[in-house]
Amino acid sequence: MNAIKGKDGAVGHSYPMLARSNYTAWSLKMKVCMQAQGVWEAVEKSDPKEAIAIKTDKVVLAAIYEGIPEDMLPSIAEKKSTKEAWDAIKMMCVGADRVQKAKVQTLRSEFEALNMKETENIDDFSMKLNNIVSNIRALGDKVEESYVVKKLLRAIPSKFLQIASTIE
Repeated sequence: MNAIKGKDGAVGHSYPMLARSNYTAWSLKMKVCMQAQGVWEAVEKSDPKEAIAIKTDKVVLAAIYEGIPEDMLPSIAEKKSTKEAWDAIKMMCVGADRVQKAKVQTLRSEFEALNMKETENIDDFSMKLNNIVSNIRALGDKVEESYVVKKLLRAIPSKFLQIASTIE
């Protein structure tokens, strides 16, 4: 994502490319780019009664087109507004609400079942734990930091119990 300075001094952006596995990062980067350009309102209005200028809508739609793979373009091209296109991409990548809830449930089960092996490094285990938590949060579910820390302390092998009790 590089800033591109135009002839008139305006700063444009090189948008990130969406892939099958990077929707969360892609959507965050796109949001920040659009906020920097002052056009994010076309996707997420602060005032639902306020109309979005056609030019603004088309600028944001062009940015979205630039950041999606060509095989996704036909299904997005039929959308009449930026908001519809954004929501369609989200639906394709994150899935329907039921699928999303099922993913969260699966990740929560994985989180609860996760235990550190005797031979495992604490850093590696905490990365696994944080990846699961990040995925849960990306799907819109909340996980408290204190809950994650408690899980980490519960999941470590007995050889680390003294360290865990000191941390507690």
